[in-house]
Amino acid sequence: MALTLTELVTTHTAVAATRARTAKTAALAACLRESDASEVAATVAYLSGRVPQRRLGVGWRSLAELPPAAATGTLTVSGVDRAFQVLADASGPGSAGLRRDTLMALLRTASEPEQEFLRALITGNLRQGALDGVILQAIAAAYDLPDALVRRAAMLAGSPAAVAAAAAQGGHDAVAAIRLEVGRPIQPMLASSAKAVAEAVATAGQGRVLVDAKLDGIRLQVHRRAGVVSLYTRSLEDITERLPDVVPLIEALPGGDLVLDGEAIALRADGRPEPFQVTGARTASTADLEDLQTRVPLSTFIFDVMHRDGVDLLDEPAHVRDGHLRELAPHLMVERLVTSDVGQAESFNVAALSRGHEGVVVKAADSTYAAGRRGSEWVKVKPVHTVDLVVLAVEWGSGRRQGWLSNLHLGARDEVTGELVMVGKTFKGMTDEMLRWQTRRFTELASSGTDGWVVNLRPEQVVEIAFDGVQRSTRYAGGLALRFARVVRYRDDKEVSQIDTLEALRRTSGAGADA
Repeated sequence: MALTLTELVTTHTAVAATRARTAKTAALAACLRESDASEVAATVAYLSGRVPQRRLGVGWRSLAELPPAAATGTLTVSGVDRAFQVLADASGPGSAGLRRDTLMALLRTASEPEQEFLRALITGNLRQGALDGVILQAIAAAYDLPDALVRRAAMLAGSPAAVAAAAAQGGHDAVAAIRLEVGRPIQPMLASSAKAVAEAVATAGQGRVLVDAKLDGIRLQVHRRAGVVSLYTRSLEDITERLPDVVPLIEALPGGDLVLDGEAIALRADGRPEPFQVTGARTASTADLEDLQTRVPLSTFIFDVMHRDGVDLLDEPAHVRDGHLRELAPHLMVERLVTSDVGQAESFNVAALSRGHEGVVVKAADSTYAAGRRGSEWVKVKPVHTVDLVVLAVEWGSGRRQGWLSNLHLGARDEVTGELVMVGKTFKGMTDEMLRWQTRRFTELASSGTDGWVVNLRPEQVVEIAFDGVQRSTRYAGGLALRFARVVRYRDDKEVSQIDTLEALRRTSGAGADA
């Protein structure tokens, strides 16, 4: 029997309403059991806040005003998936009209709670706590599978949705049969964080560690199957067509099939990295690609090998994979130190920072490639910057943050004009207590002018923000944007006249005036 969207939204609401992991898992597992095998992949994707088609060609403006809702929702998960596919496939003359008509027909069939769910899902604002770890536990519970088997399969299949579909259709044997497949991206291994190199070394290994320079580029997962090269981002998006200068480098490597992990980055003539947005522009579009390639050439670095010549290396220790990489592509290897000496590792970090890189990643020499996990085997160390900014506006939250003022619009002072200008947004770093406090505080500071979603404020509240870097941006009036901004604390001890300036942000990033 097809799962209704009402049933899925009810599950979403239950998951959003509790912080208990066991309760989340139980609610999700019950929903999966009610799903037909043909729709369970979409069910998992929606509950995880993802759209399987990735890009629907629908922006926030198209959803700013919703049509009258149906008194009772009659949509099914399968029906939503079919409508999303129409939106994703629409192209050429008349595509804008087709998308508009399809979207409005879908929303008119939805009840009010379903409309809000769909709007949040399409715009990427469905934050209700069903993260991959909880979803994977729910899949294991729904189909009576070992947690370790499900986690491993998700790593190799690239998504929990694919594992749920296999479990629903073939049970344990189908999930156990999932293997690394050259040409199908796997979830990348991630690094936890440490404040100092000594801490990272202690966390990652009891002996030798691999210390890599941490590059601020585009994470690349490289596949070569029967001579054909495919390139994927950290989010597993295929960007092969956008990076034609990387492909020949991989084609020229010796041997047969490959799966590699690495980074592509734009470097200046002196070898220092360009600001991230210069590198990031290379993956934004295929328009004017030849000109962009000439103006922004990329350097390719490889730091891991997961498959080589028909042999999976995921379960081999890092020092063995390092040996394979040195044989295969020494000219493409990231700067790496293998050591058991903390002093050497700290000197390597200082040298990496002096060359403009972000810091280092310390890797346990005996660690396997734990794709999709952020464990203690890889630990990144990079400087964290903090600045004092003013809150210019705030957005109402969705999902678990429904009813709270959440996403902050951050402003700095233009040292030339004295004006307050926006430099980014963030909803990260907030505890429930902080959300309650700022909802009360910003309700008091609300000024005239709101679209029902964004609440404009009198610029009086100072907030301390941590961030990883600064990049040029045409999106914000300040001409720059903070990367990975998160709230540290509110500064009631500071006046708005004391907040940081645009020039201070540029200096703090270490990137200078062109950042």
